[in-house]
Amino acid sequence: MVRHLGRSRARSTGPPDTARTGRAARALPDDGGPGPRRRAGRPGSAGGPRPGLSGRSVAGQVFVLQVVVVLVLVAAAVVALVLQARYDSTQEARNRSLAVAETFAEAPGTREALAAPDPTAVLQPRAEAAREATGVDFIVVTDPDGIRYTHPLPDRIGKKFVGNIEPALAGEPVTEEIDGTIGRLVQAVVPVQEPDGTVVGLVSAGITTEHVGGAADRQLPLVLVAAAVGLAVATAGTALVSRRLLRQTHGLGPREMTRMYEHHDAVLHAVREGVLIIDGEGALLLANDEARRLLDLPEDAEGRHVRELGLDPATAELLASGRVATDEVRLVKDRLLAINQRPTDVAGGPAGSVATLRDSTELRALSGRAEVARERLDMLYAAGVGIGTSLDVTRTAEELTELVVPRFADFVTVDLFDAVLAGEQPEAGPELRRTAFGGIRRDPPLYPVGRRIRFVPSSPQARSLRTGRAVLEPRLNAAPGWQAQDLERSAQVLEYGIHSLITAPLRAGSLVLGLANFWRSRKPEPFDAEDLALAEELVARAAVSIDNARRYTREHTMAVTLQRSLLPRTLPEQNALDVAYRYLPARAGVGGDWFDVLPLSGARVALVVGDVVGHGLHAAATMGRLRTAVHNFSALDLAPDELLTLLDEMVARIDQHEAEEGGSAPVTGATCLYAIYDPVSRHCAIARAGHPPPALVRPDGVVEFPEVPAGPPLGLGGLPFESADLEVAEGSRLVLYTDGLVEDRGRDIDVGLDLLREALGGAGPSPEDTCRAVVDARLPARPSDDIALIVARCRALGPDRVAAWDVPCDPAAVAEVRSSVTRRLADWGLEDLAFTTELVLSELVTNAIRYGGAPIRVRVVRDRSLICEVFDGSSTAPHLRYAAMTDEGGRGLFLVAQLAERWGTRYLPSGKVIWAEQPLP
Repeated sequence: MVRHLGRSRARSTGPPDTARTGRAARALPDDGGPGPRRRAGRPGSAGGPRPGLSGRSVAGQVFVLQVVVVLVLVAAAVVALVLQARYDSTQEARNRSLAVAETFAEAPGTREALAAPDPTAVLQPRAEAAREATGVDFIVVTDPDGIRYTHPLPDRIGKKFVGNIEPALAGEPVTEEIDGTIGRLVQAVVPVQEPDGTVVGLVSAGITTEHVGGAADRQLPLVLVAAAVGLAVATAGTALVSRRLLRQTHGLGPREMTRMYEHHDAVLHAVREGVLIIDGEGALLLANDEARRLLDLPEDAEGRHVRELGLDPATAELLASGRVATDEVRLVKDRLLAINQRPTDVAGGPAGSVATLRDSTELRALSGRAEVARERLDMLYAAGVGIGTSLDVTRTAEELTELVVPRFADFVTVDLFDAVLAGEQPEAGPELRRTAFGGIRRDPPLYPVGRRIRFVPSSPQARSLRTGRAVLEPRLNAAPGWQAQDLERSAQVLEYGIHSLITAPLRAGSLVLGLANFWRSRKPEPFDAEDLALAEELVARAAVSIDNARRYTREHTMAVTLQRSLLPRTLPEQNALDVAYRYLPARAGVGGDWFDVLPLSGARVALVVGDVVGHGLHAAATMGRLRTAVHNFSALDLAPDELLTLLDEMVARIDQHEAEEGGSAPVTGATCLYAIYDPVSRHCAIARAGHPPPALVRPDGVVEFPEVPAGPPLGLGGLPFESADLEVAEGSRLVLYTDGLVEDRGRDIDVGLDLLREALGGAGPSPEDTCRAVVDARLPARPSDDIALIVARCRALGPDRVAAWDVPCDPAAVAEVRSSVTRRLADWGLEDLAFTTELVLSELVTNAIRYGGAPIRVRVVRDRSLICEVFDGSSTAPHLRYAAMTDEGGRGLFLVAQLAERWGTRYLPSGKVIWAEQPLP
């Protein structure tokens, strides 16, 4: 490979690259044959090329090529300008002829003249006058058959018009280029039409090609003059460039330059000493292959400062200084190099230096054992401080691979039992999972990470698991037991160049956690007994860290499992609210914050957020009890204040039992906020027990904290809970949260609420965007308390999905209700549910008329299911019973329960609601 040397930064008064290549070029022989050597570096010397722009020199060839290119470009420009001028003239002719023809066709009197007894007498003078005024060559008027009424040559009148008149007879103007009676021309033909669209004649106007091309011919001399001036300027510039290139190449021809560079490159890279050329500023100008190998230089080393090449500081300082050095021995990575350096500015040369590097194998042999021992001690020390920095099993295994590659092995794989990855105690077996991989390259044909591997009994891995000791396979090509694991993959591994293996068990006490496999490919020497001992030491230290991570994983998994079992894993499906949430545990571990989304009857949805003071398993268990209680109480369809009253009584009983049994701290201090949103009325009822107030983000982005009466925390008793009723616009976002989001020991809660208001004001419109914005703005770096956040965007069920009827207390009204419901179901496309819905409503309305009280009202809601509701003014609860064979009634609710998916009763301040839900088809 020829290396181009044109990036020199050396300071010189001569042309670039002269100082570096001139002396070498002057010493090169001619074509390789016998005879005296000639000096190729100076123009005009004996046997050298003559100066000037001769065709043999690079400069001459460049000059000729550039002149040819300029001529081609000028010719192309002239042709393009001429063609463009002719095209523009032709286009102008087409436009002018079409405009003249259309104007004459629409002129007053043209249509009447065509209907006259002698159209030629009327139209010929007009056509000639228009032709002279507009500059066209002819205006011809014809009848629909194409017989001319007018023409500049009178003898052509009465003859057939030459051209395409079919589009014009169809009512469309046409423009074309043809050979007409007066020569090659551009003509337009337009129809003359009656008001009803009938074509009564044709008008054609045109210009001959001779007149069309006149503009282009007039422009041609100017174009040629401009082309000549451009050619002269370009040729002069090309000559200047070529003369400078001539000076820089010393008049050498392409063959001479190629031979010079080939010989220079061959000599430079064939020597077994590293050669570095460095300019006066310390930048690397050139490095041969041996220097790159000895110093392990990057691909882009040339042009960079020697201090940026990753060398040790002492070596980099020596090379950058440019001082004279003779056989100075430096430890560069794993090599002892003898460095010689001389300046290049002697005898007027450019500033800089040349350094040669020689690998001192003798010195390395003397210091090899000490260096190996030092390296191994350093590796063991690095293993003690670098493995186990995190309590993650996989990351700990990866740290082992990062440590030993490439210092000890070229490739490392770590295989662990699945139980270890899950934090459990492993059980002996032949199947492991590849957990980590490290290597000097990323494409070896080893099993990939994540692969489950079952080792055959003859493999060294299986033997290591059985014996609990490391196994050495110095030469894999002579290891049939290893090859039996996978014949095809084993052949690929050997072909790839991997030739030696050490497999060592990861043991922590009596437990075997897995295996570490060390592979060698780049180093030709196989692993030996000393390498085996080092591998056992490294694996022993890594095994302790992996076992610690395994134990932590087990404890953490238990805590997370408990936490997740007590919190909702998925939100229920419902159409009233679009919900997003975040739960962020404190750094202390499991806490007592919780939240829930509970679908209720009538398409309503309940939102609940609670907080149990404290952390640990007791707080989490208490939170689970409260969450379960809220689930049960919500099934009763209670108002928020009534539900909090029951929850308060339950907490008081829990505290009483804990005190009697001498148990842990009481639950007193738990808070809760409970809200019910109705998408039909868009009303939201909210009550809270010692909990921070909710936030409401209006559709226009205005943030407010509604006035919700603050009840006491749960378990205190003595004070009633009150609820607030809010009317919520569709698209509003209701934000519920726990105190960890707004409270902090260093500031008042009002400050936290103001910061929350600011974060909500800048959040996006979706609940997910709101959660993300609030958490990013308000989450502390190390939270001391749990944070539960739930954002619900309110939806509404419009009138097209709700139907309601007032029912008089008359049994005859049941039939009318059935008819109305059937019609509404037909409008909704739910005819399949008509029969069951009629039956359900018949029973519920009949019961309301017979046993309830006025007013009676029926409502049907189309949501995720079909909801039928019957309101009445009585608070008497219906009871489901089984009627005897002789009973005349008592089967109504039984039928409802059989036909409906769910049914129940909801109490109102002025009565009750009996509802039933049917799944939609």
